[in-house]
Amino acid sequence: MNLTVALRSAARSLAAKPMRSLLTMLGIIIGVAAVITMIAVGSGAQQRVDEQIKALGSNVLLVTPGSQSSGGARLGAQTAQTLTDEDAAAIAREVPEVQVAAPSSRTGAQAVAGNANWSTSVFGTTNDYLVARDWALAAGRDFEPGELASAGKVALIGRTVAQQLFGDADPLDQVIRVRRVPLTVVGVLEGKGQNATGQDQDDLVIVPLSTFRKRLQGGGGLVRRIGSISIKVHEGQSMQAAEDGIRELLRQRHRLQPGQDDSFNLRNLTEVLQAQEAAGRVLALLLAAVAGVSLLVGGIGIMNIMLVSVTERTREIGLRMAVGARGRDILAQFLIEALALCLLGGAIGVLLGGAATALIAALAGWPVALGWDAVLLAVGFSGAVGLFFGWYPARRAAALLPIQALRHE
Repeated sequence: MNLTVALRSAARSLAAKPMRSLLTMLGIIIGVAAVITMIAVGSGAQQRVDEQIKALGSNVLLVTPGSQSSGGARLGAQTAQTLTDEDAAAIAREVPEVQVAAPSSRTGAQAVAGNANWSTSVFGTTNDYLVARDWALAAGRDFEPGELASAGKVALIGRTVAQQLFGDADPLDQVIRVRRVPLTVVGVLEGKGQNATGQDQDDLVIVPLSTFRKRLQGGGGLVRRIGSISIKVHEGQSMQAAEDGIRELLRQRHRLQPGQDDSFNLRNLTEVLQAQEAAGRVLALLLAAVAGVSLLVGGIGIMNIMLVSVTERTREIGLRMAVGARGRDILAQFLIEALALCLLGGAIGVLLGGAATALIAALAGWPVALGWDAVLLAVGFSGAVGLFFGWYPARRAAALLPIQALRHE
């Protein structure tokens, strides 16, 4: 029996009892659809985390103020305003693993340009902030030393602010007003997109730290406290060594005694995102394991139905052998039937999985990424299930003796 005849015979056998064939394939269909969906969701989450790490910048540490206590009650994070720009300078100078340490303060304000206005975040910082965040300029320049030292009325703006205030016009050298202070736009930042919490990182205005203190913050520039320090560690240097060095230095500068709590928080932002990625991978593996169990159950169902089919078609098998069919022909016929069941179920499962993936992306807003590798993996695995679980029934059919098969009632 050649392959064409075997395929034709398998198709006739499956078409003879379509409902049974469909129910037999159901486990494979569900399993493949689940595998496709889980791989798509897992790959999408992986890409999202990679984008967030890229947007955040590599080897980044963040120092923020700690908490203070009042009447025995801890008032929460960033209530102890103990950080200064001198702390940032000391970190950059004395911790060898650190490339840059950028002090920054932040506030919310209304930015106005002509008849347009937009509520945004205003950062007071230095050029090192762009280095720490791996943030390039799409147009223009960064701050000049004189502007940083003398509270220059200049600003860098994010892509969102540029779009809201100027539309398609060129924002360079245009003037925006923040808290009645005119600021000349000297640079436009490249887009970063959303961060891990869904906030738009491009919705910001950056000014020199001295400008922020003297012209926007109030207090005549006498307030020396800052909101955070963004730190970039040299490529190839130990992040743990950098953390230890920064923590020891800040404890010395803040005169903290042994056993006393830190007056600051030190976080490795890349580790936070990588922990989210690892948790997502574990969840995807668990869901893929559930899908694998569904495929396994589907394979057992196929074995059961194929055994029933062998019993029902015993006389047919004996007749085929009596007219010259060999054992390997019978083996090939039943293996092809099992393989056809699984591949057809796999194809239907791919379609359902693709539809489920699109539905999840549309309704839940989750990132998804469906590639051909996932499709080939799911269909290939379903085919392997068909061969594995179809082998025993096929072998049993091929081992029948023609005389005994013809006598079967």
